[in-house]
Amino acid sequence: MKLKDKKAIVTGGTRGIGKAIVYELASEGCNVVFTFHSSHEAAKVIEADAEKFGVKILSIKADASSFKDAEKTVSFALENLGGLDILVNNAGINKDNLLLRMSEDDFDAVINANLKGVFNYTKASIKQMMNQRSGKIINISSVVALSGNAGQANYVASKAGIIGFTKAAAKEFASRNITVNAIAPGFITTDMTDRLNEKQKEAMLSLIPMKRIGLPSEVAKTVTFLASEDSSYITGEVISVNGGIYM
Repeated sequence: MKLKDKKAIVTGGTRGIGKAIVYELASEGCNVVFTFHSSHEAAKVIEADAEKFGVKILSIKADASSFKDAEKTVSFALENLGGLDILVNNAGINKDNLLLRMSEDDFDAVINANLKGVFNYTKASIKQMMNQRSGKIINISSVVALSGNAGQANYVASKAGIIGFTKAAAKEFASRNITVNAIAPGFITTDMTDRLNEKQKEAMLSLIPMKRIGLPSEVAKTVTFLASEDSSYITGEVISVNGGIYM
């Protein structure tokens, strides 16, 4: 087990990529606290799976855009897990629309949840990591942060901001043995892709050299790599997990 007895926080852990990350970390021996925004029942189902992994999996309701909630989550993790080695900033929302039709509220909501959320949890966690002189921070960005995408100006801006934030934080914390990296998933099987019709899926597949949509577990395994000592000399990087759609 690459992460035996490690302690992690995963934001947005009840579905899709976040849920896969929680399970992947747990399968590698890591104790996990994950946040949820509204899916209390889904969170309890995931918590109940802790027994089969032989680790702690605990949930806490939190709003990614709230710094107070981030502080509350970190305190909860320190109290219940006894430390914090890994932070995975995964929580995010989308409110897509063409720029001419996009409301100010929808722009602000996406920036606050996706980008400010990364700031909130990093700031709330970093003192603990600096004091112990070790830590792994992994931020989930997106392929569209690199390529752009029509109808997603708010989402693209938030995910591109995460990449810039990752590089700045990596430079600030490198001397304390804290690595900060980002993952940019491409089209991954989630609730979002499940809502697409067949024509939309065919158009998507035509853009992907590997001719398939990625799995949440493929992103989660990349998280494990970045959270483990296998990546001990990697920081400030963006790893694309996208089947070749952007190269």
